Amino acid sequence: MGVNVNHRTFVIERELPGRPTHAFRFWSVHALKRRWTSCHPDWEVIDDRMDFREDGSERMIWRMPDGTEQSMLAHYLEIAAPERIVYAYAMHTDGKCISSSLVTVELIGDGAKTRMTYTEQAVFGDARDGDIRQSGTGSGFERLREVLMATQEAPDESLLPS
Repeated sequence: MGVNVNHRTFVIERELPGRPTHAFRFWSVHALKRRWTSCHPDWEVIDDRMDFREDGSERMIWRMPDGTEQSMLAHYLEIAAPERIVYAYAMHTDGKCISSSLVTVELIGDGAKTRMTYTEQAVFGDARDGDIRQSGTGSGFERLREVLMATQEAPDESLLPS
């Protein structure tokens, strides 16, 4: 019967308020990243770890209201602050891998703004999961833009967790 495989590459670009150093912090500081990546308030967080450095990792495990467990396991391959982040990650549902991806995030300054280019090269077992991921990633970047707009006037120290 064979294995069902859906390869896809998608690119999402966003203009973000503030300079690349500001946007980079919302990718690299755990508490700041969760401000825009915590998108399912009804999901129970079981595990949440982030070691943002080359050869570091990130791990999120959630339990959905129906009891299904979802996890994201990432490995940071390259970090060139504040311009580029390269990482690989896999998503699992109830222990079964549903996707594996290589991601490049580029942050290029343009005056008081940042052009973010997100490129994901992925393999999915089901094309529907790829459609959901691509759409959900775009929605997440809208949340990132909103958070950055709300914090662009605040001094950097006020954004750090206490």
